Amino acid sequence: MTEPSRWPLGFQSAAILTIDFNDIHGILTQAPAVAGRDKTLSVWRYGTLRGVDRLLALLAEKKLKASWCMPAIVAEQQPELVQRIVTGGHEIACSGDTHEDFSLLTLEQQIASVTRGCEKLAQITGRKITGFRTPAGQWKPGLAQALIARGIQWSSSWRGDDLPYFHPGTRLVELPMHYTLEDEPYFAFNLSPAIPPGQSRIAPYGETLANMTQDFHGFHRFGLCYLLRLHPEIIGTAGRIGLLRALLDMLQQHNVWIATAEQAAAHWQTQPDNDFCHPAEVFTRITGGAHGELA
Repeated sequence: MTEPSRWPLGFQSAAILTIDFNDIHGILTQAPAVAGRDKTLSVWRYGTLRGVDRLLALLAEKKLKASWCMPAIVAEQQPELVQRIVTGGHEIACSGDTHEDFSLLTLEQQIASVTRGCEKLAQITGRKITGFRTPAGQWKPGLAQALIARGIQWSSSWRGDDLPYFHPGTRLVELPMHYTLEDEPYFAFNLSPAIPPGQSRIAPYGETLANMTQDFHGFHRFGLCYLLRLHPEIIGTAGRIGLLRALLDMLQQHNVWIATAEQAAAHWQTQPDNDFCHPAEVFTRITGGAHGELA
């Protein structure tokens, strides 16, 4: 049994390809002790050196567009590479000014980071920035309203749902993520210092592809929004790019709308506000408006 389509042109489900391009700045936020350790940092620089162009080539071959989320510092340090992303017709979204743990910032500092980041990215890319992803940590109550006031139309920072929804009290569209649809939990690895802590093994490629494929079939059956979160340094290796190729081939064999985050959010703006019983609305009423503190 399938659900009635809620997507344009009769597509049964939607899929969004998002790519976090943080260069070395993401790992420096996650593990500050690696600062100055060039051998370790080279694991994350691989995305800049090889992964970005490998992803761009695959997406061009498949005639697909992705939403690339980055802090402005990456665009400042890699302007030619970011210009290749823009030239490829892809969307650029903001992850703040520098890659920061938002849990450590006040609301005013979070707003300032987003404002600076969007202004710099717009200047470098020549495009208005309408999307946001938290670089790390949790945002403070009130940031959703501030994002809308600054022209941001969508966020992809939270989890806990299979469909887009509006942040309570706003028309800011949230495009939810799932850990099983990210490459990092399967493949992120560094020997010393141990990343991730506990030194889990690298997952088998075939089983990872099977997981992501099984998830897609469920999302597609129920007419949901299948959102991938990828990283150039992880999925862009010579071997793993084949995993992504197989996954994209499978997506393109189904009646699925493969859209950018901007396109999906624009479509969701045609939908009514959240139902009164939507979990985000319920949580906000229970906590007195602290939805933004939910991890």
